[in-house]
Amino acid sequence: MNPAPNLFFIGPMGAGKSTIGRRTAELLGLAFFDLDHEIEEHCGATIPLIFDVEGETGFRHRETATLAELAARSGLALATGGGAVLAAENRRCLRERGFVVYLETTIDEQLTRLARDRKRPLLAAPDRRERLQQLATVREPLYREIADLTLPAGHEGSTAQVANRLARQLGELWQRSASGQAA
Repeated sequence: MNPAPNLFFIGPMGAGKSTIGRRTAELLGLAFFDLDHEIEEHCGATIPLIFDVEGETGFRHRETATLAELAARSGLALATGGGAVLAAENRRCLRERGFVVYLETTIDEQLTRLARDRKRPLLAAPDRRERLQQLATVREPLYREIADLTLPAGHEGSTAQVANRLARQLGELWQRSASGQAA
């Protein structure tokens, strides 16, 4: 058991962090937040615009600040962006303030799920498969490093079925605490 006040979803883009996270949060009675959406709300600008104006470095600074602000709360589920694990500070925050669920997916599944997506700055590449593979090579070990639970690729079944199975697993594995300390 990992006593923690929050539930965090990590994994690559297109893994289902927001969709499965939202549904799981509903089942567990947690407030749900999407980190990218919260960054956009705080900035009053879209992620692509933030990337255009401030570059990835500027975006990552905003990401770290917003993650720290949300993680300081208790009783929430948070879907992170795929690159949130890149900063050691973020990984530490995720580990210390939540039970971390890694939604693992394959490059083929990502390509299918993101086929029509033209809004993700890091996916704007001539060869999407190659770009996703590059991202996975760097990020996948980091996802594994901090995950308390890995939900394997495929997510067999509907979003509701996956969320129901996950909620049952979390009931066995995750001990909710008010402050992140063992109760």
